[in-house]
Amino acid sequence: MDISPIRNEKDYKKALERLEVIFDAKQGTKEGDELEILAILIDNYENENFPVEMPDPISAINFRMEQMGLKQKDLVEMIGFKSRVSEIMNRKRKLTLEMIRKLNTQLRIPTDVLIQDY
Repeated sequence: MDISPIRNEKDYKKALERLEVIFDAKQGTKEGDELEILAILIDNYENENFPVEMPDPISAINFRMEQMGLKQKDLVEMIGFKSRVSEIMNRKRKLTLEMIRKLNTQLRIPTDVLIQDY
């Protein structure tokens, strides 16, 4: 097992190639341990060098609605009147704390996504 820190793109590609080779290693084996450590190193490198931005609240709501097969009318119980849902979804009105709580609970959208400015 020859593991070293991932400091640059070359190290990153080398780690990915090795990961692909040992991907099916059994847990508790030498290769399994190498796989686990390599995965952590790769994850850290990716988080530092390729950060993923959180979606804005309305995009997150739209995505979750699509996943769940919901329509805007289904948001009335969480947001309020049909016209209010339309204003929110068209970015003409901001989400309130109560709306955020209901969307978090019922659509399981993380609050840190819903509280962002948009």
